[in-house]
Amino acid sequence: MDHVLIIVGDATETVDTLYPYYRLIEAGFRPVVAAPEKRRYQMVLHEVKPGWTITKEWEGYTIEADIAFRDVRPEEYAGIFFSGGRAPEYLRYDEDLVRITRHFFESGKPIACVCHGVEIPAYAGCVKGRRMATVPKCRFDLEVCGGIFVDEPCVIDGNLVSGRTYHDHGHYIGPWIRMLEARRA
Repeated sequence: MDHVLIIVGDATETVDTLYPYYRLIEAGFRPVVAAPEKRRYQMVLHEVKPGWTITKEWEGYTIEADIAFRDVRPEEYAGIFFSGGRAPEYLRYDEDLVRITRHFFESGKPIACVCHGVEIPAYAGCVKGRRMATVPKCRFDLEVCGGIFVDEPCVIDGNLVSGRTYHDHGHYIGPWIRMLEARRA
């Protein structure tokens, strides 16, 4: 089981998605991009510029989804990554994605999450009592669903590894990949 899901949609954050995508390849895993439909998606770049109180957004690269959520058999995957950006705001309502998300939490497989990605496991009812990092503006989404907000670059809670934004990738992606490698061994 060397296949790992990366969850995306239109307005998925570019750096949040591509950094773990290529790190998985370096570690000998096959990233599988999953989305509402099997098609090309427009990613975005997000940044809160100095002096700004809101996120500035502009177009990033595009990414091709390998598989639609409805076709995912989660038992065939070693782990899952919930990318950030605005996509989780609408992806979380997809019934197939909720099914997929619950599988990974219930099976104890390695899960990584960054930024707005928290909105998916929160909506799926998977964060109660779990410690997680996320971007501060998503703290409410996490806490209202029973999760515990931690403002750190890497938070590990059992099989769940999380970071706040793309600035934290160098802190939390490595521990998540080591979990995947340990499970593979």
